Amino acid sequence: MNHKNNQENNQSLSQPNKQPDTRTDRSFDAIADHFEKKVYGGLKGDIRLAVLRRDIFDYTKKLSKTLGRPLRILDVGAGLAQIAIELATQGHTLVINDISANMLEKAKASAAQNDKALAITWYVCPYQALEEKLADKTEKFDLIMCHALLEWLAEPAAVMDFFDEHLSDNGALSLCFYNPASFDYRNLIMGNFNLLDNADYKADNKKSLTPNHPVAKEEVETWLKAHAYKTIAASGLRVFHDYAPLKRGGHNDPNAVIRMELRYSQLEPYKWLGRYLHIMATRQA
Repeated sequence: MNHKNNQENNQSLSQPNKQPDTRTDRSFDAIADHFEKKVYGGLKGDIRLAVLRRDIFDYTKKLSKTLGRPLRILDVGAGLAQIAIELATQGHTLVINDISANMLEKAKASAAQNDKALAITWYVCPYQALEEKLADKTEKFDLIMCHALLEWLAEPAAVMDFFDEHLSDNGALSLCFYNPASFDYRNLIMGNFNLLDNADYKADNKKSLTPNHPVAKEEVETWLKAHAYKTIAASGLRVFHDYAPLKRGGHNDPNAVIRMELRYSQLEPYKWLGRYLHIMATRQA
């Protein structure tokens, strides 16, 4: 038996049950209505948007003033694209992308409710095919938003190369992603120890919006460092709301909940308990 065959046999013996990774990028095309209701049909969605608005709009206002012009902005995996549409109403030019035609149809309907024409270009495709669709294949953007996409990609780290190609030198990256630490913490509070003891636990992703392959904060930070990005802001989205088993006192006042979520979303250690994390980063010179 030759050396090559020995290697193959040793590999098969050391990894007898290893299965190939068959993950694919997730599309919410089939559950667009469920997604809209579940994610944005209540206070959870209001909190998420409130934190993102504060973080992003503060930055875009300053950058637009510095550059003396409206910004060119890309929203990758935009879903319902609420933040992107609001940025378009402020006069910025948007390219909005998602793999799901149904999700973008909902976003287009929302955008159409504005009285004035908005500078939005829509592309239905995986982000990997977006470059070929752009009129200028090497186009650069002042801001690239990527919200709740990393955890649904088969190869999330690969998107960093796309950002490198299309983010302008003075631009910023807005990354919002599911926080796997929040899954553990919430199940500790709820007493769902069986889920934490089950190493093979996976959500039913046919309708579930809990990702089976979330990306930890430390991993995202490693990617950013490797690609020479500097974090300029970090926030937690829903740092306490989801952990309250009983709605008492101030929890009965949605405006008060949002006010407190905004207050604690950028404070240590609370922000790292957010169900989602939002990181804004610029590329280092």
